[in-house]
Amino acid sequence: MEIDARHTPDYLFEASWEVCNKVGGIYTVLSTRANILQKTYKDRVFFIGPDVWGEQESPWFKEDKKLFGSWCDYASRNQHLPIRIGRWKIPGEPIVFLIKFDAFFEKQNDIYAEMWMDYGVDSIAAYGDYHEATMFAYATGVVIESFYRFHHLEAENVIAHFNEWMTGAAALYIKKHVPKIATLFTTHATSIGRSIAGNNLPLYDHLERYNGDQMARQLNMAAKHSIEKKAAHNVDCFTTVSDITAAECAQLLQRLPDIVTPNGFEKDFIPKGVNHSRARKKARKVLLNVAEKMVGHTIHPDALLIATSGRYEYKNKGIDVFIDAMNLLRKMPELTKDVIAFIMVPGWVKGPRKNLQERLSSGEPLSTGNCPFITHELVEPQHDMVMNQIRRLGFCNDERERVKIIFVPSYLNGDDGIFNLPYYDLLIGLDMTVFPSYYEPWGYTPHESVAFSVPTITTTLAGFGVWAKKEGDRKEGINDGIEVIYRNDGNYTEVAEEIAALVHELSLKSNEQVKILKQSAAALADMADWGHFIRYYKEAYSKALHNSFVRLSYPYKLKTE
Repeated sequence: MEIDARHTPDYLFEASWEVCNKVGGIYTVLSTRANILQKTYKDRVFFIGPDVWGEQESPWFKEDKKLFGSWCDYASRNQHLPIRIGRWKIPGEPIVFLIKFDAFFEKQNDIYAEMWMDYGVDSIAAYGDYHEATMFAYATGVVIESFYRFHHLEAENVIAHFNEWMTGAAALYIKKHVPKIATLFTTHATSIGRSIAGNNLPLYDHLERYNGDQMARQLNMAAKHSIEKKAAHNVDCFTTVSDITAAECAQLLQRLPDIVTPNGFEKDFIPKGVNHSRARKKARKVLLNVAEKMVGHTIHPDALLIATSGRYEYKNKGIDVFIDAMNLLRKMPELTKDVIAFIMVPGWVKGPRKNLQERLSSGEPLSTGNCPFITHELVEPQHDMVMNQIRRLGFCNDERERVKIIFVPSYLNGDDGIFNLPYYDLLIGLDMTVFPSYYEPWGYTPHESVAFSVPTITTTLAGFGVWAKKEGDRKEGINDGIEVIYRNDGNYTEVAEEIAALVHELSLKSNEQVKILKQSAAALADMADWGHFIRYYKEAYSKALHNSFVRLSYPYKLKTE
């Protein structure tokens, strides 16, 4: 699409629950895209997030009271809007507004009634995080309106971009109260699609038969689905992150996205050359040391280190398939190399295992490992699905076993008490990653892996996997640094078998062959950075502004073409 100069934003607001609040993959989307947006719209792009921090400050936020101080004072005194303004501590350091939204709970019922009357949003069965997210979203709408009117931006091209159902109420507020602002709404995964998949229902084989409203009622998701659907239908431009999710939106939200905006990655911080080699060597040393202290015996320094990671969505992320694949691999008599398989998935933890910490800090001689599968203590180990599957399959992490499996149920933020390195600083030391996702609208984990030159396995049910299949997965097996395995609702066993075969294939490769694989993986990542993908967002901004002009000029005309 050729972008008309009249359809470029002068000011851009972008709101998400994950601004300065690292919860999941959307944090990565926003924080890596922010740098290129800041370069394009220098200090005219404002990220808005929830101020959920009490005495402990957000580690990603740096307050600056000199930024928009007069507006901030006005909003606080006259509109009772407690806003903190500062910089997001990421590349580009964009301006951030953090909003305290507690006062809006007093008006919650009135707000819900207003949304019902204006747009038909059904909040009657709302529960849990719906209330918190929606009060934040409504407050976000009020804050954007306040800034817009205080600074007299009526003559400017202003876009307000909202991410996920959690900010849907803000999109609806802006449409009603500040219709001159062009609105954009991105769903990174439909709430009802994720719920269907998470409830072990066959999403893909029966997608065309599902009715989103009916399934939302059945799965007790009516409120979230309702606000997401109404936001999708009422903004000037609706986007999602992959072709897979676009089909899901068309069926379950009954609106096909205007544009697919794939997720890029900002890889400038990844070590290169000698620094890459040093970082990899350090990571391998840490990973092997922890593994040895856990299992109670020496592991060969050339062992294959592989991992899966992400949110603890047992089926959706394919954690179940990964464990079954490792079980198949350990039964292969032809496997001649040690394989250490890490499951880096945050669970409900008490804290690091004390006996493991003592063993790591003292450097004691190795002894038989006590519970050689897990690095941190769980609150309810008897109900943990990963541990139950490991035990059921008979893993023992014995010295005679070629395949050892280690569950790391802690956030890897550099201060977990065992590894004490951030996830990326461990990722660089791996030989391969495996993400056999069932429900994965994009898939940052395989994307990050190839960016760090780590060969990866993903599936055709991941947005990144579909993109990679079109753009880079040309050779058979793992020979181009990535393998995208075909997955559907019925081929679970075949996927596990193929993963086991691919890991075995990698174990047979020479150092020179592995080096070529790593180069191929990095080359694929180069095609998927924000430098290439930001054009889709610029197209979305142009579309939003164009449709807002049409909407304002012809208020009774359908807003989308």
